[in-house]
Amino acid sequence: MESKAVENASPDKTARERGLRVVAIGGGTGLSTLLKGLKRFVLSPSEIPTTPSGSPVIRDLCAVVTVSDDGGSSGRLRKEFNMLPPGDIRNCIVALSEDEALLSQLFRHRFEKGSGLEGHSFGNLFLAALTSLTSDFSEAVRLSSEILLTRGHIHPATTSNIELEALMEDGTRVRGETRITASKGRIRELFLVPPDVEPMPQTLDAIAHADVITIGPGSLFTSLIPNLLVKGISQAIVASPATKVYVCNLMTQANESLGLTAADHIRALNLHAQDQLFDYALINRTPVSDEMKAKYEIEGACQIVADLDAIEALGVIPVLGDYLEEAGVARHNNARVARDLLQLATEHPRTERRAPASDGL
Repeated sequence: MESKAVENASPDKTARERGLRVVAIGGGTGLSTLLKGLKRFVLSPSEIPTTPSGSPVIRDLCAVVTVSDDGGSSGRLRKEFNMLPPGDIRNCIVALSEDEALLSQLFRHRFEKGSGLEGHSFGNLFLAALTSLTSDFSEAVRLSSEILLTRGHIHPATTSNIELEALMEDGTRVRGETRITASKGRIRELFLVPPDVEPMPQTLDAIAHADVITIGPGSLFTSLIPNLLVKGISQAIVASPATKVYVCNLMTQANESLGLTAADHIRALNLHAQDQLFDYALINRTPVSDEMKAKYEIEGACQIVADLDAIEALGVIPVLGDYLEEAGVARHNNARVARDLLQLATEHPRTERRAPASDGL
């Protein structure tokens, strides 16, 4: 990890010796990838963490997950059962599960045929069944987490039925996550419909008592920003004494973040939060291979530009690391990201935030 962090920070390690309280906010594959890395550091009553001696540990891990998906298996269940979309939640449950073998494979299993079953994953159907039994989606998530012995708590960003609406640069509006993702225009601003939905009290409590809060990686407008639009969540993040870190995406995303630099991502998050959110930004410095570059160019996507001076001008300290892992697609090396996040919180706990050169809004 290479950081421009202030070296004279004097951490008060007493509260952290028993382990860090971490809140990870996001959605999609980005959040579940990060959780797999963080899980290795979570204290378990029955087991010593599988980390090197002297490494920071996590005593409480909480994931806050967006619930705006309206496509695929999640979208079908949402329409047919009038429930929240389970897909991103299911991925987080699997990521945090103690047993990554049979039960996790079962939750990920997707039916390839069968009238009414084709395209559904077993985990989505399981959450749908528990929601029907309990009449409470958040309780269904809690019970599923217990069954899979997850090393952390998972909360939907809101238990209200929401849709996304995007204001595009040409002034048009696009309703629904699937349509927004498929749109060719550039997104100017995102809204929740209805706008004043409430978060779970447990989410606000976890944010208030966190030592580390992360946002990202994930799709900027459909995985990250929706969480910030839930009433009270942005304000709780800003008010929290936690070290706040943006985990920057590796690549731009077609129809969502094309042409946006790392600093542009931070500006968009600040804009929708209506405040300055971050102390640090974890940014990959490893170039993608020519083969991977060519693959993404077909989609019109490319590696995100790390404009470090612009990031610092926003009052955010960039932290560079070798976070890229190529396995058919570009993915974060979750072990390195998790290690650096926890080291930041341990060695450089939040001090008075530096005023940005511009407000970034």
